[in-house]
Amino acid sequence: MSEDLTTDMPTKYDPTAVEKGRYQTWLDEGLFKPSGDKKAQPYSIVLPPPNVTGKLHLGHAWDTTLQDIIIRQKRMQGFDTLWLPGMDHAGIATQAKVEAKLREQGVSRYDLGREKFVQQVWDWKDEYASIIKQQWGKMGLSLDYSRERFTMDKGLSDAVKKVFVTLYKKGLIYRGEYIINWDPQARTALSDIEVIHKDDQGAFYHVKYPFADKDYTFNGKHYIEIATTRPETMMGDTAVAVNPSDDRYKELVGKEVILPLAERKIPIIADAYVDPEFGTGMVKITPAHDPNDFKVGNRHDLKRINTMNEDASMNANAGKYEGLDRFAARKAMVKDLQDQDLMIKIDPIVHSVGHSERTGVQVEARLSTQWFVKMKPLAEQALKNQKGDDKVNFVPDRFEDTFNQWMENVHDWVISRQLWWGHQIPAWYNKQTGETYVDVEPPKDIENWEQDPDVLDTWFSSALWPFSTMGWPDENAEDFKRYFPTNTLVTGYDIIFFWVSRMMFQSLEFTGRRPFKNVLLHGLIRDEQGRKMSKSLGNGIDPMDVIKKYGADALRWFLSNGSTAGQDVRFSYTKMDSAWNFINKIWNASRYVIMNLGDMDKPTLPAKSEWTLADKWILSRLNATVKQVTDCFEKFDFGEAGRALYNFIWNDFCDWYIEMSKAVLTGDDAQAKANTQNVLAYVLDQMLRLLHPIMPFVTEKIWLSMPHVGKSLVVADYPVEHAEFDDAAAESDMASLIELITAVRSIRAEANAKMSSAVDLLIKTDSTRLQNVFKTNEDYIDRFAHPKTLSIGADVEAPKLAMTQVISDAELYIPLAELVDLNEEVKKLEKEQAKFESEVTRATKKLGNERFVANAPEDVVASEKEKLADNESKLVATKQRLVDIKAQA
Repeated sequence: MSEDLTTDMPTKYDPTAVEKGRYQTWLDEGLFKPSGDKKAQPYSIVLPPPNVTGKLHLGHAWDTTLQDIIIRQKRMQGFDTLWLPGMDHAGIATQAKVEAKLREQGVSRYDLGREKFVQQVWDWKDEYASIIKQQWGKMGLSLDYSRERFTMDKGLSDAVKKVFVTLYKKGLIYRGEYIINWDPQARTALSDIEVIHKDDQGAFYHVKYPFADKDYTFNGKHYIEIATTRPETMMGDTAVAVNPSDDRYKELVGKEVILPLAERKIPIIADAYVDPEFGTGMVKITPAHDPNDFKVGNRHDLKRINTMNEDASMNANAGKYEGLDRFAARKAMVKDLQDQDLMIKIDPIVHSVGHSERTGVQVEARLSTQWFVKMKPLAEQALKNQKGDDKVNFVPDRFEDTFNQWMENVHDWVISRQLWWGHQIPAWYNKQTGETYVDVEPPKDIENWEQDPDVLDTWFSSALWPFSTMGWPDENAEDFKRYFPTNTLVTGYDIIFFWVSRMMFQSLEFTGRRPFKNVLLHGLIRDEQGRKMSKSLGNGIDPMDVIKKYGADALRWFLSNGSTAGQDVRFSYTKMDSAWNFINKIWNASRYVIMNLGDMDKPTLPAKSEWTLADKWILSRLNATVKQVTDCFEKFDFGEAGRALYNFIWNDFCDWYIEMSKAVLTGDDAQAKANTQNVLAYVLDQMLRLLHPIMPFVTEKIWLSMPHVGKSLVVADYPVEHAEFDDAAAESDMASLIELITAVRSIRAEANAKMSSAVDLLIKTDSTRLQNVFKTNEDYIDRFAHPKTLSIGADVEAPKLAMTQVISDAELYIPLAELVDLNEEVKKLEKEQAKFESEVTRATKKLGNERFVANAPEDVVASEKEKLADNESKLVATKQRLVDIKAQA
């Protein structure tokens, strides 16, 4: 029965009071854990693990709300549901945060040493993991905390080691010296997709490279002109290249020039990499500082001269510039080139430069020994799987093309990171022989070996998330056998490359299965102006602040109705106000219903023979809403589901059925009153169940305050369709009544007449159905239209002075001569005539289009035909009324 007295429900919805203690109650009762029912179909979701870098933002709120909606509905539908939570150690991002904190104290990680520094990061992780869990609770997320995982807990570390070792032994992981993206602040390698390109102010520096043979001239000059945007890398030049097909420079190939500032001879070589159309058609080759130059250097066996340290300061190979920061070295070199008359000109430009996604600093291309994953065979396997029955379904499906294109053009993945926070690579080097040992367990004579100091890219461990969290590599683990592959992954479209694709190829490689059946991709949360939320713009919004003001349910309602899948959404306080108002409407409607249920034990629908038109109509509308919402949820179309719920609750239930119930509830017919109470309670109960996945707090509070069976909506049955509720005739009849009542209200409003004042009401209609509907339901017309007299029939004559309205298959007249300006009435009718003519023309044109009629679904064509017939009827009646009015005016 009820948790508290219904009369204690305040008149205004107070989210703080409603939400207080509720989440802890759910946890205490263990309602979020799998049911354990082996006969039930399993349904699992793994939470995309948030980084322990800081608090959750609105994007996380959106992402987790959609997951909670899915899992709550599936739980109510009887599935054995698992929603597994966890967090990501987020290597470079978390280490950068902790290093920044230490810098404020004047300490570096090198001052602390690896062990003490890592302990500092664990402390950070514990602090922010606690904050994140509190935020999950505020959002109402129905997570099974008993299975919570962290990407560096022992089970996941075991999985990471097994994957690394297996790929290494298969020849799919290798170590080599390559040009990689380097973050000089974090002092670590980055993968291509961790680099963000931004437009920076720069320059083309045109430099003289003199010929080694002082007597040689070309085009009358003792030098060639080389343009570079990065003079600080010049000390690493080992050649100048021209295109072999460029006739302008054929005689130069094989000659030598002097590298400015270094006084070192370098050759002029021919290589097809050079674009003859770009600049002078001659480029400097710096194999240790440019990925393309690295390849050219390999082809021509050029020396690789690295001129920078890990922090992007210049090293001994930079000569007199050693110790200078890269940008300070650039200034010094430019000045020296100018002083030595080696600078021809400087052209300012704006160019795209790579920056670290994590620290924001300009990335260096750096020669480095790193570990790589050979991607081609793994990518081919993933692409092949997308053509079979075990494919991953992308929602929206256009993102499958994004996935395919990336996989078809994928590069080898650099997986080593020069960090201390993360999974240390399970590779050891013999101190005497240099031999490499790779295995899950360290060498037995560990004193003779040194472990690789690098850690793995964060995404290496999170790529295993769907199965490593389930107990893999133990393939007999209960959760792995029951809940893997998972059903649905919900994440942002911006990490298809980082995460989604990597989970897919790793899962296929190690489990032989897709990691999830569906991947639902949402967009980004933007501000009201459509801008991306960022610290620099100061337009970020803390979801906890929004919850404090409006409540979690209002935020969840906004986020679930924000947009269609794959689209960005703009946060809006106006929309938050609307969300709160909607919940307040639900609250007050529920309060009215509950206070009028008497001592009811539980809602029990009366026999169908006792249903009134209003009962039949609301149950039919409920059935249609159950069908539409369930179908939309299956397609992850939460926006459409929300619209269906809103229209049913606000319009059908609150504005009409509740209002129609009032006369019965205050009447003398005890049986009719009991019937109406039961229908009200039943519909409210079903409505709360439908809403619960989206608004868990307020629906639970209301449901526990009304007659009910069960301990919580969390585990209550989700509504299903009932064929006996479908009643097209009742829906049609009620639609006619609503149209009539709305028309009367419209006339009163237009004539400035009080809604409660009694008026004569005349309804002219040839339709025997309408005549019957209106006569049978005169009590509703009396209650809502307040007629002094009511005339219904085909022979009703229009009074000379009357306000008029044309509705479907009928004309409505109210004699209000003293309030009516006949000229204004003519203008109004002429406007209506124009509107009906426009609609008739539009529908006629559409139905005259053979392609539309042939290709559109049958129900769409039928609907258009019905609209045309209805508007043609209204047009005829309006024209006739105009003739009558003009004759009287």
